Amino acid sequence: MTRRQLAKLAAGAALLQKSRVIGAEGDYKGALDGFEGKVNAVEFDPVIFSRHLYESAPLKLTFHAQNRKQAEAWQKQLRAKLIELVGGFPAERCPLNAQTLEVREFPDYRREKFIFESRPGLAVLGYLLTPAKAQPPYRTMVCVPGHGRGVDDIVGIDDHGLDRTNKDGYQHDFAIQVAEHGMAAVAIEPMAFGCRRDPKTAKQGLGHSACQPVAGAALLLGQTMIGWRVFDVMRTIDWIETRKELDAAHVGCMGISGGGTCTTFSAAIEPRIRAAMISGYLNTFRDSVFSLSHCIDNYVPGILNWAEMYDIAGLIAPRPLFAEAGEKDDIFPIAASRASFARVSKVYETLGAANFFQYETFDGEHSFHGVKGLPFLAEHL
Repeated sequence: MTRRQLAKLAAGAALLQKSRVIGAEGDYKGALDGFEGKVNAVEFDPVIFSRHLYESAPLKLTFHAQNRKQAEAWQKQLRAKLIELVGGFPAERCPLNAQTLEVREFPDYRREKFIFESRPGLAVLGYLLTPAKAQPPYRTMVCVPGHGRGVDDIVGIDDHGLDRTNKDGYQHDFAIQVAEHGMAAVAIEPMAFGCRRDPKTAKQGLGHSACQPVAGAALLLGQTMIGWRVFDVMRTIDWIETRKELDAAHVGCMGISGGGTCTTFSAAIEPRIRAAMISGYLNTFRDSVFSLSHCIDNYVPGILNWAEMYDIAGLIAPRPLFAEAGEKDDIFPIAASRASFARVSKVYETLGAANFFQYETFDGEHSFHGVKGLPFLAEHL
């Protein structure tokens, strides 16, 4: 072998070693490394592509009404389309077959654990918290938790199944806070969380949801997880109507994050919900679930052909609605939340109910706040 051949071999070995070092250090970004000057990197970004498509999304039923009559006609049309998009609801309702599992007394409230049947073969678990300092029949809030351990995380139960008193976590035991404000709280376990999961998912730990594959199964059936959860809220109100100590004429709904999703769609569709509080959700599809990585349970096929998130919330008008958002929420960007609040305000103004929609932004991240929202519910429910 000549010296020149040896030199080439040594140079090749050095280059190979250098490439190995670069790979080990994680500098390699992909197949376009070194070709940046020959391609337009933007054309390889699917999020930018999808957001470009958003600009021409039809939004055929977005709010444009100029008076009350037009606004009411718009609500009727969009509500019917929304029910269709989420997959519809059963034509008949099965017996609830409700059962109380446990009753416990606490200084500020009484807590009952119960179950009922939402659909044939599908059970829902819930907790009823009734306030010690109020008299029946109690005004009642249906409380829906967001992603996490499920309903235990809003009724004062820690991840060992023990009582806690510090209102820990991002949801801050808001069902207990409802009771402390003189209302009853009916806190329900959302499908795919807590005890409503398949055994394989449950083995992964308390914080793992079964949204995938359950929400995926719903989509394959032409339905949605949102629609399934909304129907659970409807059946919860059916259960409330069987309880004499609860005022079925004054029922509200509230939730944070995924619970805010459920609240938004439930209050938009179910007229028995007299008031609502949406925490950490009311935003735009464009800036939240459209642009960031979210759980599959957030998606409704084709919804942007018809409406944006603020339009869905506008279906709650003129019933009392409170929305809150953390200014440091990196899941639901605050600028989009403020823009959505303004759009919802326009619906309420057109329906002559401007004072019935209020909102608050606070110095915090993605978490339940409730400082102004809970008093609003106590006043308006």
